[in-house]
Amino acid sequence: MINRELIRLKLVQVLYSYHQRGLHNPDVAEKELLLSLDKAYDLYNYMLLLLVEVSRMSVRMYEMRQSRSRRLSDGEKWSRKFIENRFILQLETNRQLRDYCDEHALSWADHEDFVRTLYNNIEESEYYKNYMSTADSTYEEDRELWRLIYRNLIVGNDELTELLEDQNIYWNDDKFIVDTFVLKTINRFKAESTSTQPLMPEYKSSTDRDFATKLLRHTLIGQEYHNELIAANARGWEFHRIAVMDRIILQLGLAEITTFPSIPVSVSINEYVEIAKSYSTPKSGKYINATLDAIAKQLLEEGKLVKNNLTPSEEEGTAKS
Repeated sequence: MINRELIRLKLVQVLYSYHQRGLHNPDVAEKELLLSLDKAYDLYNYMLLLLVEVSRMSVRMYEMRQSRSRRLSDGEKWSRKFIENRFILQLETNRQLRDYCDEHALSWADHEDFVRTLYNNIEESEYYKNYMSTADSTYEEDRELWRLIYRNLIVGNDELTELLEDQNIYWNDDKFIVDTFVLKTINRFKAESTSTQPLMPEYKSSTDRDFATKLLRHTLIGQEYHNELIAANARGWEFHRIAVMDRIILQLGLAEITTFPSIPVSVSINEYVEIAKSYSTPKSGKYINATLDAIAKQLLEEGKLVKNNLTPSEEEGTAKS
């Protein structure tokens, strides 16, 4: 699940904190980086567990209504249909999700009010009402209902954002990426999926974890050299006037460009330009682009930069899957 886009974002966050705290121990930074990546995978499982908890809430609500001899209206006459949705029953019995949440003590037990509110919002939605208006549905319709629930009521949910911020300092920045992987996971389930249906692994391969730690180390070790290159190509700015976040993004970009010969320069530059647009000033994207491009050309001309003959699609084809 953890891809290079997320790794680069985490590196920016960890290095910014590292410099702001005046730390000088790369081991501390590496420990913080790996912990923050682990927490992103926790969030992925926690969001899947939220779907299960909403389903369990629907069971409790149904039983409560039945116990009160509540007369079902026409729109609710198939009320067990949601409870017996085939996709959510698959997810609830998924061994990988259950074992991970048990091992890492992930639970929504302390947030029952939020789960209940979310379920009430689901009942009020048009896609829920349309789904419940018929007696039968295909497996694809069962799964699609939960995709719509996630996309419309969990992605961009401000109350959920506040709840996650209170629980873990890492989760707010992670959620927009984690959401995409939860939706991909929903789409991967099939009618024939069993309790052994694999969820996304934390890392697709050990190379991505190695990429994270190697890039961190080379950024810290090469900081003085990278700063010299930045100062020499500061485009009319004195080095100390460059925003701290811009400096960190430039240092990371240069470490990646000079350390990983299989990653095309254009891919590295584009990745850090996008990060700058989100995490720095409005003008930072253009500045990062121009500065990294100028330094890369300088290093190539001086014979100090060697790149393998790979296209961006060949290098990054699996990194973001």
